[in-house]
Amino acid sequence: MAISTGIRMSIEQPADLALLRLMQLVSPALPVGAYAYSQGLEAAVEAGWVHDEATAAAWIEGVLAHGLTGADLPLLARLHAAWAAQDEAAVVRWTDVLHALRETAELREEDMQLGAALARVLAGLDVRAAEPWQRQRPVAFATLFALAAVHWDIAPRQAMLGYAWTWAENQVAAAIKLVPLGQSAGQRILSGLIAALPARVDEALALSDDALGRSAPGYALASTAHARQYSRLFRS
Repeated sequence: MAISTGIRMSIEQPADLALLRLMQLVSPALPVGAYAYSQGLEAAVEAGWVHDEATAAAWIEGVLAHGLTGADLPLLARLHAAWAAQDEAAVVRWTDVLHALRETAELREEDMQLGAALARVLAGLDVRAAEPWQRQRPVAFATLFALAAVHWDIAPRQAMLGYAWTWAENQVAAAIKLVPLGQSAGQRILSGLIAALPARVDEALALSDDALGRSAPGYALASTAHARQYSRLFRS
């Protein structure tokens, strides 16, 4: 005798497919090598600025507020609009702006390596617009992330939340290795970041072009110090 659960077992709705594509895009299994970068966190631990759960949470939340919210997230929204309008000149212009806002050579190199890696992944998934970006310089991770979002019908706000989430998850994973922290501590930090992400996305969406690019001196100093760090696990 068949038992009806009342649950419709279908993923044919466009919203379902967009959600699943976003999960694919932010998955740690995405082969772009993001796990290899700490974005200065390794140098902050070396300097003693980050040494426990509280300081790790404060550092990551600070970079989210003063770095990602002022540059990556608002520019991701602009890149999403540019790809949706098939405005290649705007895609190149906003990519150049994001590249110019990177505080150090390490951060610029990281962004280009991740962007080129995502271009290769997308080209292999028949996203044809990604093909020239495997060789184009400068290239940014947000540029290709926005392309994937448009190609897979992921709305701008959801794309921004996904981008911020994958950055936050990677930062927490780096903190667990470097401080070191336990897995439960990592989950507590992530829970705090989850609560903050929607407001940060709202803030980023409200930024005018003239307000792009905030200053995060400690973040820039840590990234600069990392380039000269003798012993290190991460590439940034």
